[in-house]
Amino acid sequence: MAKHRVGIIGLGMALKPHLTSLEELSDRVEIAACFTPSSERRKAFAAASPHPVVDSVDAVLNDKTIDVVFILTPPMSHLDLVEQCAAAGKHVLLEKPIDFTSERGAKQVAAMSKAGKKFAIMLQHRFRDASRKLRAAVKSGELGELVSASASIRWWRTPEYFAQPGRGMKARDGGGVLITQAIHTLDLFQSLTGPVARVTAFAKTSPLRKIDTEDIAAAAVEFGNGAIGTIDATTVSYPGFPEKLELACANATAVLNAETLDIYYKNGRHVHHEGAASKSGGADPMAFPNDAHKALIVDFLDAIDGNREPEVSGAESLKVMRLIEAMLASAEQGRPVALG
Repeated sequence: MAKHRVGIIGLGMALKPHLTSLEELSDRVEIAACFTPSSERRKAFAAASPHPVVDSVDAVLNDKTIDVVFILTPPMSHLDLVEQCAAAGKHVLLEKPIDFTSERGAKQVAAMSKAGKKFAIMLQHRFRDASRKLRAAVKSGELGELVSASASIRWWRTPEYFAQPGRGMKARDGGGVLITQAIHTLDLFQSLTGPVARVTAFAKTSPLRKIDTEDIAAAAVEFGNGAIGTIDATTVSYPGFPEKLELACANATAVLNAETLDIYYKNGRHVHHEGAASKSGGADPMAFPNDAHKALIVDFLDAIDGNREPEVSGAESLKVMRLIEAMLASAEQGRPVALG
């Protein structure tokens, strides 16, 4: 099977786990071109990396030998770049979120579908080992029906993090803690619980930062099967703590602390899976291994080679976007908001 030739657009903070994963998958991919609009960043990358650097997006799009493009740029740029890739006949893996609204995200899904190309979003928490084990337990039915569930993402981001121009501002990021940080955990949460039917939420900007997006958010949620639960997300909780999911079901309660899983069955059985310690909730947002990134990329490549949809397709990623939008709408309007 021929290797996929990959173009990378965006050489910022999100690059490292993608690049490491692609290098470890050198039997399946070849990094053919790397681009960022910043000439200084291109020079720095070229000096530190053996991979080819080009000076325009067109150099990536017009190269007929490149069949896959990784887009690792801020959300506001996604729609234009994805539509260009679709027109050029490229498969696309896009750094989360798909966009800053589900409406714009849906336009990307439509463009890629019309082009007949595969489209995946980097929501890698689904691919952690512990997440996979919990998903298997949920799908088997052994936990029983969901009764109550909670998601807690109590992270910390430093003043230096928000010192980057535009960081935490709607004009650059499109949103705050929900779409930028908590989205990974919320995507995993909803994939395990099933769809959320209704939310009542609060969202505010703390006095700690000069930003115009929320860094504190909380919600009561009702799931499609009638179960209820909570969502709690922030980046003001110093020094930052591992994200936590809890599913209280008819036969057992499952607790997922980042990459460590415990399932407590009512018959006395206890399943424990020890995972890597989570440090990305603190001062260094990139303090995590690339294993889950690599697993999602493998799924994406398998989807291309097997002509199937990636597990976290563009369309699948719209579900968490709609949940986030419902939370923000509820907070703004001061009332419950139904989904679907």
